[in-house]
Amino acid sequence: MVSRRGTHRAFLVPILATALLLIAYYKKALLGDWLSPSSWCTVVSPQRQTFSVIQEETKTVLSKDTEDYFIPVSKAKHNKPAKPTREHDIRPDGLMEANPDGRHPLFALIEAGHAEWAAKVGRQSRTFKEAVKEYRRRHGRAPPRGFDEWWDYCQTHAVQLPDEYDQIYRDLEPFWGMDPREMRKLQAEHESHVDSYTIGKDRTADPISLLKTSFSDGSSANAIKMFGEQSEDMISTIRAVQQHIPPFRAVFSPHDNPNLLTDWEVKNMLIEAAAAGTRESPFSHTRAHANAHADVDPTHVPEAKVSGWLAACSPHSPARTTPFDLDTPPAPHNKTFVHDHVKVMDPCAHPSILHHTGQFLSAGYGTAVERRFVPQFSFSSTHLHHDIVVGAPNAWVADTDPREDVPWAEKVEERLMWRGSTTGMWADVDTRWRSQQRVRLVQLTNERFGNLSVLPPRETREEKIGAPEAWAAARVNPAMMDVVFAGEPNSCEDATCDVMRAMLPFREPMGKAEAGLYKYVFDVDGNGWSSRYKRLLVSRSLIFKATAFPEWFAGRIQEYVHYIPIQMDYSDLHDAFIFFRGDLKGDFGHDDLAKNIAEQGREWALNFWRLEDLTAYNFR
Repeated sequence: MVSRRGTHRAFLVPILATALLLIAYYKKALLGDWLSPSSWCTVVSPQRQTFSVIQEETKTVLSKDTEDYFIPVSKAKHNKPAKPTREHDIRPDGLMEANPDGRHPLFALIEAGHAEWAAKVGRQSRTFKEAVKEYRRRHGRAPPRGFDEWWDYCQTHAVQLPDEYDQIYRDLEPFWGMDPREMRKLQAEHESHVDSYTIGKDRTADPISLLKTSFSDGSSANAIKMFGEQSEDMISTIRAVQQHIPPFRAVFSPHDNPNLLTDWEVKNMLIEAAAAGTRESPFSHTRAHANAHADVDPTHVPEAKVSGWLAACSPHSPARTTPFDLDTPPAPHNKTFVHDHVKVMDPCAHPSILHHTGQFLSAGYGTAVERRFVPQFSFSSTHLHHDIVVGAPNAWVADTDPREDVPWAEKVEERLMWRGSTTGMWADVDTRWRSQQRVRLVQLTNERFGNLSVLPPRETREEKIGAPEAWAAARVNPAMMDVVFAGEPNSCEDATCDVMRAMLPFREPMGKAEAGLYKYVFDVDGNGWSSRYKRLLVSRSLIFKATAFPEWFAGRIQEYVHYIPIQMDYSDLHDAFIFFRGDLKGDFGHDDLAKNIAEQGREWALNFWRLEDLTAYNFR
């Protein structure tokens, strides 16, 4: 008779034997290849390494039914985010509003950027006939006289995106609604405007030259010399095509920022007049009018209804329909990201820009409105001004020195870097200099108290982003940001300079070779547009950019393909940066995507921002 204990032994032996066979089999299958150095993953976290490899192996070794029960240790400790179930909202003001049930917004924005860029490149005109047809479709009128010579220049000099010059049309559209005689009269009067210079030529055969200057009595010899050099630089951009340009006179402002504040009522009248009345015969020497009475006399316009910055906005815009008080900061908003950068630069749609940018803060609630539409060319403009933007050659560089700008793999600094001066606006006890863009940038990225609201980075597109998390500023900023002022405070009254020196971090200027070690670099406006942007883009670093100035290449460069756009309130800065950089351990970042955008930004700068491209823009 067999005892109960013996019965148990007899029953357990075959089970144990079977278990040992299974363990031996799966040990080889699961661990054999994993222990081989050839299959190790290049990752930072050992937990992520274990998770990613074992998960991959289970798909190969275990059956589908068994796989559901195999839970790696790392997965058990760190629940993987759920899959996204919603799309993010694209708003008409150019922002994408993040939905916590969607994937990380940067994944969606990068994909959308690449799709838009591919479509834009693919639809460009390839013949002169196609270019004329596309011009008519976009602008409702025939191209100007000389368009055929412009097209020949583009073809000869490999100028790309021949249809993407909508910035020119946006700048010039109101002038099509003016009486040409009155416009010439205004232009002639403006040649005597203080701090301006006029270039042009009186006869077709003449070379383009500096025709007139007008400077204030207090202008220094250095300033006059600088403006003279500036005019020569501008002339150099069109000297190669001057034989094709008829007699003209063009008034330029020598300053970094615009000064012709628009009256929305007048601009709207001019645009309506242009749409209703003016058509130009292709390449003719005379203007053909569908309605001879459509032009607006700029000397007889209705009384102004609003003053200051808000005068440039539609009565139905957010800037006009919400209270505007510079002493009341804008309320916090949901997580948003730039989708259309040019739209996001518009203070009429985004009134917070008036609170955050020295261009506007320096004049409080606004400057005097220039109700006459004077044709003045400037190096920068805003949505509130009607200065005509030119392709400026200032600080243009062909390329960086490879000794000062190492390849991505050799860039050892993974913090976001910025160095610059305290320019942006004049600072004294009576100005709101603490709210200007550069001071806010340095303060935000050096804050050590409180928490930052951060969207956590996600490893794949198939993970829900979830709600923002509170990350300690004292941990995030020192580890991820290297943003300080260089040198000493300037553009400030002495006592205010002392305040700046005490409250803000200043260091010695950084050399180009040291700056070239940083993977991530920030660019932001100073007194006006950023003249360093070309040099930064052509580097091998990924550029993050915040600006209130649409430049000549607007529409010719692509967000999230060539650079990372950031809002002027910097509400998306940490979220966008951490997406690429990863969390505090360096996990879940996207170095590969950052490298790709940096490379494509460099290629764009080398091939779309040449001197020939400036010539094509200014010639057109």
